[in-house]
Amino acid sequence: MEICKLKESHYPEVAAIYREGLDTGFASFETEVPSWEVWNQKFLATCRFVAVDGQKVIGWAALNPVSKRLVYSGVAENTVYVAASQRSTGIGRKLLNHLVTASEKSGFWTLQAAIFPQNTASLKLHQACGFRVVGLREKIGKRNGEWYDNIFLERRSKKIF
Repeated sequence: MEICKLKESHYPEVAAIYREGLDTGFASFETEVPSWEVWNQKFLATCRFVAVDGQKVIGWAALNPVSKRLVYSGVAENTVYVAASQRSTGIGRKLLNHLVTASEKSGFWTLQAAIFPQNTASLKLHQACGFRVVGLREKIGKRNGEWYDNIFLERRSKKIF
């Protein structure tokens, strides 16, 4: 397994992995996989990675900005997805640790994540990679007409300060 920069040509496999995550019902408020054009606009051009086994994409990670304001230019929300067949194998940890290292090299001082309480694997992963729980955002949004909470986590860089 190796981690490399995500390219547009990876997107069909990235989208399939994203679909698997959405199908769990607790990976995202989104319910549909976006087109490449929409996905490409959502995520920052820097710090986009795929985990590949041979030629097969088995996971991906990316950052999206939390604000367009200059003061928050070093703050991003992270996203990590692993193929259903590869979950609980350490791929998520490798991807998230790689994303953290790359984000610091790119000048990000804070990464944040908003995770459904039901997504215990993602919560454990983030905490294992240095994220701390900041709080609970109750009924922060609806998915398929049902209110959901998010546990809000952040990771502050020790290298930037």
